[in-house]
Order: sequence, then structure tokens, then C-alpha cells
Amino acid sequence: MQSKAQIDQVLRQKSDAKEIPGVVAMAATGKEVIYQGAYGKRDLSKDDAMTTDSVFWIASMTKAITSAAAMLLVEQGKLSLDEPIGKVLPDLAAPQVLEGFDANGEPKLRPAKSDHAAPPHDHTAGFAYDMWNGDMVKYLEKTGTPGVISCANAALKTPIMTDPGTRWEYGINIDFVGKAVEAACGKKLDACLRDHIFAPLGMTDTGFKLGDAQRKRLVAMHSRARMDRWRRSRSNSSRTGISHGWRRALWHAGDYIKFTQMILNKGRGNGNQVLKAETVATMAQNHIGELNITKMTSAVAFATNDVDLYPDMAKKWG
Repeated sequence: MQSKAQIDQVLRQKSDAKEIPGVVAMAATGKEVIYQGAYGKRDLSKDDAMTTDSVFWIASMTKAITSAAAMLLVEQGKLSLDEPIGKVLPDLAAPQVLEGFDANGEPKLRPAKSDHAAPPHDHTAGFAYDMWNGDMVKYLEKTGTPGVISCANAALKTPIMTDPGTRWEYGINIDFVGKAVEAACGKKLDACLRDHIFAPLGMTDTGFKLGDAQRKRLVAMHSRARMDRWRRSRSNSSRTGISHGWRRALWHAGDYIKFTQMILNKGRGNGNQVLKAETVATMAQNHIGELNITKMTSAVAFATNDVDLYPDMAKKWG
């Protein structure tokens, strides 16, 4: 393992060279934080240095927390991993599959062959993200449906790309898990997460809404104009997130480390047993059978490159 000084040097060098605007890095075992460092700027248009308690907007790292909340409700018998999701979310009781487009460019839809084979949690329910699915890009353009970055409920009103249980595809699945959590918990997602995960773990800076103290530590979003130049993106500081998938949320590294340490410690963190040990073990098992995670090929060039996690390895999903 590299020494702390070596890690510091790499992060400082990348920040000083403007290869990244700024960075917060943290690593921990189940027992202790073994590294933390912050370099660069929170906002390249200002002088504020990055600090380890800087607050970020995050995206897919929220999926693990929403999924943990769902598993807590599975423990309580309020959700099931095996029953059709349509029992909890009637909008998903009769999903439609996009089969392509007719000669006029109109979407061609048909009923899914099954709504039971793949609940949303395992990314085999057929949902997609437009950034990695060209047909979804075309569908959104043709129908005027907003994209997921809009954080609008209308963004979830899309067909599925394949019949449930036939293919793994990264998509809006956990947004629906968030909806299911709300239905089963009887509270809005932010309140359910606060009461059952954030408060027990002492995650005091994590949630949907930006308070005054957090606003002072908020990291701006930047996009790469070219290799050595960054452009400050339009501020999202006024956003309060969404009530379903918890895609746009606040956190800092110290808070997220508390969550990951809880997973490492078989469901226990901050002196509280948040999840049962057997639940955490279930989360780590393969839930997609003989299917494999596939390469995600970019369909929206400005938003993402191709993504191939652990190339040349057979990959499963928990």
C-alpha cells in the first residue's frame, strides 16, 4: 500500500496541474479511517480550498443507500425481492417494451412478456439510461419526455428496452426502488432515510436539501472544456433533489465512509445495528443468475465515455 505522503503527492500534483479542479479522498477499514486528504479548489472561480468536509452533489453512489433502505424494509416484511413490483407500484404492473420505431419515427411498443422475472433492484427489469442507450435517446426526443437529469417524475414515464429478466442494463431501476421504499415506509424517501440510516449512523450532512452551513462548503460542478481547461457548470445549488430515486443528493466523504463502514461491519455502525448481518450478506450475492454485466457504450458523447467495469472479467450484480 502506498504511504499517505505518496497519495498526498499524487492528489496535489493532479490538482496543481489542473487535471482535476479539486479532490477529496478518504479510505477506511471497518474499524478506522486510514487516509483522508483534500486538494485543489471547491470552485475554480473562487479561492476557497477544498476541505475534507466539503459537500458534493452525487449521483449513482446514492443507489447503495436507497437499496439499503429497501433491504431494511425487506427485513421488516414490508417489501419482497421476489414478488412482482406492480403490487407495490401499480404503474409498473403492465410495463411496455420499446421494439423500435416505425417508418415515421414513431415508437413501437408492446406489452412485456413478464413483470415478475426481474424486480428493479438488480438492473435486469429492462430500464435504461439514455446516455448509454441510443433508442432511449431517440424515444425521449420523439416524445418530449424529460431526461433523468431533470429530476422530474415525468422522466420515469418511459418504456423498458428488453423483457424483464433477459438482460442486465444500467438504468433508472433504483428510482423505482426509492418509490417502493416510500410506499412501504409510509414516508417520503428523505424522511425514511434520515430516520433509519442517516441518524443511526451519524450522517449529519447527507440529505436532499442544502442548508446554509452546507452551502458554504458546497463544491461547484465543472465540465472539461479540454484536457487542461475546466468550465464551471451551471450551479445546482438551488436543487432540492427528487422524491424517488435520490439521484441528486448531498454528502461529504466522512458521511459516506460511515455508510460503507456499516456495510463492512455486517450492518453495524455508530453503535447501532442498522441492517442484519444476513441482510448484508444477501446484498453481496449474485442476483442476476447466468446473466452478466455488459459494457455500456456511450450514446451521449458530452455526458459519458464508454464504461467497461473490470474489462475481460465476468461480472455479476448484487
